[in-house]
Amino acid sequence: MSEELRSLEVLVAEAQRAVSEAASLPALAEIRARFLGRKGSLSAVLRGIGALPPEERGPAGERANAAKQRIEALVAERRSALERGARARELAERRLDVTLPGRRPPLGHLHPVTQIERDVEEFFHGLGFSVEEGPEVETEYYNFEALNIPADHPARDMQATFFVEGGHVLRTHTSPVQIRAMSGRQPPFRFIVPGRVYRHDHGPRHSPMFHQVEGFMVDERVSFADLKGVLYAFQRHMMGAEVELRFRASYFPFTEPSAELDYRCLICAGAGCATCSQSGWLEAGGCGMIHPVVFENCGIDPERWQGFAFGMTLDRAAMLRFGIPNIHLMFDGDVRVLEQF
Repeated sequence: MSEELRSLEVLVAEAQRAVSEAASLPALAEIRARFLGRKGSLSAVLRGIGALPPEERGPAGERANAAKQRIEALVAERRSALERGARARELAERRLDVTLPGRRPPLGHLHPVTQIERDVEEFFHGLGFSVEEGPEVETEYYNFEALNIPADHPARDMQATFFVEGGHVLRTHTSPVQIRAMSGRQPPFRFIVPGRVYRHDHGPRHSPMFHQVEGFMVDERVSFADLKGVLYAFQRHMMGAEVELRFRASYFPFTEPSAELDYRCLICAGAGCATCSQSGWLEAGGCGMIHPVVFENCGIDPERWQGFAFGMTLDRAAMLRFGIPNIHLMFDGDVRVLEQF
């Protein structure tokens, strides 16, 4: 056996022993570099082939390539074994105990206004009211004129309206849906209309966007006493049986007679605070008997039918129920605030 062949066999035997003893993938990589790297043992043998006689170079090169392939196969086999072992250890260390209870995912919360809105809908469903919806970008006709507020009416200045191109506005109240709901229908009927409204207003109790619920009931015999009974029952449901209410005479173009409903501030118990502007009272909303002109604009005979309407702010009810001193806390998107509810 030639000297070159014996050195290659010794080299393969050494590589086989070293590869089999490799305990990790980094160690295996070092062993491969020691034998097959540019400065490795096999490379030194290959460089020596050039010094052999021409007739011996070819067979020596074939034997060297065979040795290289053998060492590569040993390394690949050992690498596969080490990877399988590492994977098995990882699975054993991270094995799931299926008998343990699962991790509860974080749950979202209903917004305070959403909770109030659902409560309102449930209450009025119990009184036989249906829920109506309408567009938030409204025509001036439905937002003003059909509600007995013509173009030159001073009440338009009270609305602090956001105007949109094309003779449209961001609705300033939910009352336009009252017109849409009554038009083309014949009484009796009763509806509520929860939704967003928009006014150019800002303060602890006011936001450019806020939520209202409109309610109206039309029949042949509906009186202001019916309106008061519904609103007393509604406010006591929302604020508790001990809530103190008061009606104040007021003016709205679409109702006659008209009134404002107030309740004693639940945050300061009537002592006066920033939320109630130190008055001890908070405005719940406006109400009154539907104006005959509004009936006529909807094609309803005011000589036969009469009804009441009211509009209440849902945001203020949420502030009082949950003790939120500033309306903007509900809409700033601060998770620390919202997740409390």
